[in-house]
Amino acid sequence: MKIEGEWIRARGVQEVLGLLNGAGHAAYLVGGCVRNALLGHPVSDIDIATDAEPSRVTDLAGRAGLKVVPTGIDHGTVTIVVDGAPHEVTTFRRDVETHGRRATVAYSTRIEDDAARRDFTMNALYADASGSVIDPLGGLEDLRARRVRFVGAADARIGEDYLRILRFFRFHAWYGDDTEGLDAEGLAACAANSHGLDTLSRERVGHEMRRLLDAPDPVSAVAAMRATGVLARVLPGADDTALGPLVHLEPPYAPDWIRRLAALGGQDVEERLRLSREEARRLGDLRTGISSGAGIDELAYRLGAEAARDLALLRAALFGTAMPDGWEVAVATGAAAVFPVRADDLLPAVQGAALGKHLRDLEARWIASGFELSREQLLA
Repeated sequence: MKIEGEWIRARGVQEVLGLLNGAGHAAYLVGGCVRNALLGHPVSDIDIATDAEPSRVTDLAGRAGLKVVPTGIDHGTVTIVVDGAPHEVTTFRRDVETHGRRATVAYSTRIEDDAARRDFTMNALYADASGSVIDPLGGLEDLRARRVRFVGAADARIGEDYLRILRFFRFHAWYGDDTEGLDAEGLAACAANSHGLDTLSRERVGHEMRRLLDAPDPVSAVAAMRATGVLARVLPGADDTALGPLVHLEPPYAPDWIRRLAALGGQDVEERLRLSREEARRLGDLRTGISSGAGIDELAYRLGAEAARDLALLRAALFGTAMPDGWEVAVATGAAAVFPVRADDLLPAVQGAALGKHLRDLEARWIASGFELSREQLLA
């Protein structure tokens, strides 16, 4: 089997592979770029595995006049920059001892050792400069079946890094086959080791949840998280009941992880997932708007068209109702509305605290009129 695409023929990819191959070293594209190419998905990050040690890679690149950045030198990784594009080059490694994320490793010259250290079989696929695929662990069969399966014993892989629990569900959301369900051994291992999620930094957990909820359809993956107790560990109090209806209602609008997070709910979400200030603001607006008595047009006026659209979708999903007739027109109308009265229009007749109250009263009348009352009518 061979992979093709402009990305593999790019000068930078071929130059880095040729640099190593020309010096007598093995060098292969590996991981996400190979997996995505085989699935027909876009390829972004370029990762290369080689039997050359970092000092040798650095020396060869330097002689070729290429920029080298020691991005992960402690893990055997350097980045070679060609035409402004980064190419991560990592030396084959084998485990000597594993204890969480601080595994003791040694460099290796065997591709089989390198493959055995990876998380899922679909990520243990390699390709040479011509695009010919090398499959040391049978990952092609799993990829064809869209089956996310841990390399070796699932318990052992999870014990090396508990974040792999969330990656298991995230990879299923993006690449798995819902008709076949999730791998039974992987599910059992995730359930048995879910306590380990408490040891992870909240930044890492938040990063995985963002990517999972941005998948085209994360419903089955999140349901499996709930069934294994993983969802309660990550987001106590979360309920995925409305997630399926929301995903069904979303097209033609793009997936949005904050919108979906609002449907899940949960306690201390902002802190548990380390949301940015803007993400926390958006989530807060959606939570408030869900239970607000305001109409969609008013929400669009106050929060903008995007938030009002999200709230229309969320209300329908959470309350089990159809999308209201004319909701898109209401969003457009509210978002374009501009309150015609200013404080100066009421001075000096009204001042102080009474001024603010009078403005709010006038605004409420204006909204209730469908934004139709003019400045003159309101002031009269």
